[in-house]
Amino acid sequence: MSAGAIGVIGGSGLYELEGLTDVRWRRVRTPFGDPSDEYCTGMFEGRPVIFLPRHGRGHRLTPSELNFRANIWGLKSLGAEWVISISAVGSMKETIH
Repeated sequence: MSAGAIGVIGGSGLYELEGLTDVRWRRVRTPFGDPSDEYCTGMFEGRPVIFLPRHGRGHRLTPSELNFRANIWGLKSLGAEWVISISAVGSMKETIH
């Protein structure tokens, strides 16, 4: 993947990105162990994009099982210069809406 790629980490429920062309899933070995899943590389409107489902496809990993160092190292090794992380969050307090 060329330099200047945008890395996208998908949170709960986001396991693929629509609109990517030239899609290829790539396994990356890191000095920190295995990342959450393979990386999906492709193009979006002429820009290289690298996508990683944070919890693995099918939500296989809990937050405490995530290897964040491997995830970021893998994005960088594939050419990501920026990272956008998308998360689903909530609260256990009923007063927060």
